[in-house]
Amino acid sequence: MITVRDLQKHYQVHDKEPGFIGSLRSFIHRKTRTVRAVEGVSFHIATGEMVGFLGPNGAGKTTTLKMLSGLLHPTNGHADIAGFTPRERHSDFLKMITLVMGQKQQLIWDLPALDSFRVNQAIYEIPDDEYRQTMHEFNEILELDGILKKQVRKLSLGERMKCELAAALLHRPKILFLDEPTIGLDVNMQVRIRGFVAEYNRRFNATIILTSHYMADVTALCQRIIVIDKGQIVFDGNLSLLIEQIAPSKIIRIELAHPITDAQLRYFGEIHTHDGLRAELRVPRATTSTIAAQLLTELPIADVTIEDPPIEEVIGQVFARHHTETTPVLEPIEVVPS
Repeated sequence: MITVRDLQKHYQVHDKEPGFIGSLRSFIHRKTRTVRAVEGVSFHIATGEMVGFLGPNGAGKTTTLKMLSGLLHPTNGHADIAGFTPRERHSDFLKMITLVMGQKQQLIWDLPALDSFRVNQAIYEIPDDEYRQTMHEFNEILELDGILKKQVRKLSLGERMKCELAAALLHRPKILFLDEPTIGLDVNMQVRIRGFVAEYNRRFNATIILTSHYMADVTALCQRIIVIDKGQIVFDGNLSLLIEQIAPSKIIRIELAHPITDAQLRYFGEIHTHDGLRAELRVPRATTSTIAAQLLTELPIADVTIEDPPIEEVIGQVFARHHTETTPVLEPIEVVPS
């Protein structure tokens, strides 16, 4: 569904010194520099696949999504979206995609959301029966009753985000570019939005690229992730594979029937925390099951859990290593559509 080959985007930006003197100097001799926002990105995404697109601020995530949706023209490289070239913005291409940006809005601020829906219905030439059916399905999942006739300016952030998603998906696009769709939302609303995206993917076999700084969004929706940093892909593959490569240890959390000393715990692994009757150990991934069995037989264990390190920690290590090394921290893995 999506094929990207050596996609690049370079900007010329103006550098100006501060103050009045800096303005005069800039007026006489304008200084510019090249910003390489995206530098040689390549990947394939199959029909119906949900992919997490991760990276720190300024890594090139939003720039890439804008090129894939046709809002920006690439400096070099090529993108193929279902047989279309995004930069040409063919009408059939625009009818099969949508771009949702959590920090931008498409709803008309002073009108009820329902009016914006009607505008989108006319733009995308959606038949009345299909419009009613889609609205019924979205209302079942998002619970839109009671908010569609309120002015957008009077909606809460969570209510507005639900309406933004409904408006963006009203024409039932087959390809979704979701850029921070849950930003600023509370935990309950994040869960609701994630559930809606998962259900939309299931019902319509939609292909989805998701960017988010909330790792819960990614772990809940995406098995595959693409990690980008400094405009380059540093990992493309299964999320669990990334965890195995970057985090060679697992976390064993235990609850004790009665307190023990640090010396007793240190025999089994690296002590991360130890507070009274609770402790957390870091142990080598390969020996986790053996150490867990030893803990259960040799210590007064009341409860034990085994987990991978938090995904935020793993992604943070990827960025940290990439910034301190001259070569990518991981060999990118090319994923070929099935």
